[in-house]
Parts: sequence; C-alpha cells; structure tokens
Amino acid sequence: MDAAKEVEALERQRFAAQVKKDYALLEKYFGDDLVYTHGSGKQDNKATYIQSIRDGKSVYDKIDVEAINVRAYNEGLTAVVNGTILITSPPTPDGKPNLARIKYVVVQIKDPKKGWQVVLWQAQKQAEAKS
Repeated sequence: MDAAKEVEALERQRFAAQVKKDYALLEKYFGDDLVYTHGSGKQDNKATYIQSIRDGKSVYDKIDVEAINVRAYNEGLTAVVNGTILITSPPTPDGKPNLARIKYVVVQIKDPKKGWQVVLWQAQKQAEAKS
C-alpha cells in the first residue's frame, strides 16, 4: 500500500480509537513528542491528551470524516494530512446536540521501529455545526 493510502486508513482508525477509548492504539499511534494544539489554543502532549480521554475531559460519541487529503513526502516517510471532521459529543445539559466541525492538519512520520506516528496535530473549530 502506498504511504498516502496507508496514512489515510490509519487516520480513520485513530478517530475510531478516540471514540472507543482504545488507549493501546492511541499509545502506539501518537508519537512520544506529539504536540496537539486544540482549536481553543490549548496544547497537549501525548500523555496529557490520552489522560484527558481517560478523565472524561475529551469525550467523543462519534467522529465523522467529511474530507481528508494526504500528501506523502520524503520518499514516503513523512505525510501531511488535512481534512474536516464532525465530532459528536454527549448532548449539552439542556439536551441539545453537541456538534463541532473541525478543520485539522496532522504531520506523521514513519519510524523504522514504531511505524507511523502522529507528531503534530493542529485543530481549528469552524462555524457552529447545524444539528
């Protein structure tokens, strides 16, 4: 499989792992030097982001990939991903749907021992999603 197709498949698996709270996959797939900048400007590293899922601070009922584009560089050892996802989180306290449309950029590197690793993730929340 070429690098772009492989990375796209892994991105979809990563989003599914976030929903399922598959910590083993997240531990494997996030690079030890991950920098994740949320749409709010808050930054996490690998440990703090995975802990936020464990602690219930980052909760996802569903993540739909609306668009994804993967470009491979460096002889298939580096990939830049950009796309749009729709995150469905638990309803707000008043029962309204809790949706967030996010445009994001990810950089992945292919480590010879660990495989593909997400090392940079930048998210930007878009205008309020309609339910």
